[in-house]
Amino acid sequence: DDLGRQLVASPLVDRVILTGAYETAELFRSFRPDLPLLAETSGKNAIIVTPSADLDLAVKDVVASAFGHAGQKCSAASLVVLVGSVATSRRFRSQLIDAVSSLTVGYPTDATTQMGPVIEPAAGKLLDGLTKLGAGETWAVQPARLDDSGKLWSPGVRDGVARGSAFHRTEYFGPILGIMTARTLDEAIDIVNEVDYGLTSGLHSLDAGEIGTWLDRIEAGNLYVNRGITGAIVRRQPFGGWKKSAVGAGTKAGGLNYLIGLGSWSSVPAGAAGAGPAGAVSSPVSAFVRASGVASESLDRALASDERAWTTLFGTATDVSALTAERNIARFLPFPGVHVRLTADDDSSLDVDALVRVVAAALRAGTTIDVSVSGSLPVSVRSAVQSLAIVRSLRDGESDAAFAARVADGPSTRVRLIGGDASALYTAVGGRPDVAVYAEPVTEAGRIEVLPFLREQAVSITAHRFGTPNHLTDALI
Repeated sequence: DDLGRQLVASPLVDRVILTGAYETAELFRSFRPDLPLLAETSGKNAIIVTPSADLDLAVKDVVASAFGHAGQKCSAASLVVLVGSVATSRRFRSQLIDAVSSLTVGYPTDATTQMGPVIEPAAGKLLDGLTKLGAGETWAVQPARLDDSGKLWSPGVRDGVARGSAFHRTEYFGPILGIMTARTLDEAIDIVNEVDYGLTSGLHSLDAGEIGTWLDRIEAGNLYVNRGITGAIVRRQPFGGWKKSAVGAGTKAGGLNYLIGLGSWSSVPAGAAGAGPAGAVSSPVSAFVRASGVASESLDRALASDERAWTTLFGTATDVSALTAERNIARFLPFPGVHVRLTADDDSSLDVDALVRVVAAALRAGTTIDVSVSGSLPVSVRSAVQSLAIVRSLRDGESDAAFAARVADGPSTRVRLIGGDASALYTAVGGRPDVAVYAEPVTEAGRIEVLPFLREQAVSITAHRFGTPNHLTDALI
């Protein structure tokens, strides 16, 4: 704690990049609420297994994902959700229990070790997870402390984990796997999505329809189909989560946009090389801008830049690695409910042109937004913004304090702040790590302005069966 306080208090520290628990991000923000923080924080990751899965492969991947590094990887599997007949499959459970029970636990000095110790003596919630069962739970494999250090534990599997229970929702960060059941795939997806985190998620299924449903609905930053959910490789599977698993800009480590989250920028006229149109500006965007009554060469260049960014990057799913045996796809999906806040700096007037430019970027991204303005908008702009289907609410004349209180009381979110004081907003919301504020000057660059309204997702799919190429998902993504 003392080291953290000294670190963030130093005038030399511009921002902090952190990998750790969400509680660690909260601790750093308690030292300095406006600390620029980029972090990958926690996960309560699950693998869903359906009746169409290769059960042998599923057991192998569940065990490797849950107990590699003693479960102390943020991407580790903490839950396995068994769908339909898999929930009552004696074969699956027997194989799972046998595989876990047969792991050789020891220290790295022993070459036969398959699972090592935890990083420090188990305490707090990890110790509870290793020793205490919740209501209705039983030990399928009971963990045991193996020496006096408190670090070496055999792996545990708890059965009968109930929806909404502590083990369902809490990250324990250790060698404990919980078994949950669901009648249908949709119910299993609901169970996984109810967790506050969204780092990694897995599916074992050989049914294209099931895979498509899962890809459409699951809420996590790194998705894995018919393989383990740990061991992301830079470029193939850029790493970073959704919801409380990410703090800050949300750009993925090892991905195309990571450096954007580490820098700052100022606005210059978009040049032809970077902003020339890759296609006509979309009709909804053009109609909105015309209705707003705002017109300028700068806005024209910005809309062209948005279109280029969309058609060449954000609007396409790409596999830059192009492996034969594995598909590794990067895609961008709308981030729902972004707050767009326009406020005047000091005694200056509202930058209405900037608001129209930012709303146009949100419209191109196809996300939903809530718009808040500290003063009064021109009638034409107000009417144009209100008419958009993506706009959930528009509040004129909302004070900085009222806006901050509303954000502080709401769910995890992002704020595109136009004008105003980002430090004051962070302080007003109590430094919440799951509120990301984008407060750089509004630019003409689509690569910059569309990004706050999108979230990145990396999808990794095993594309072979026993070495034979498999095209099961080619038409899905």
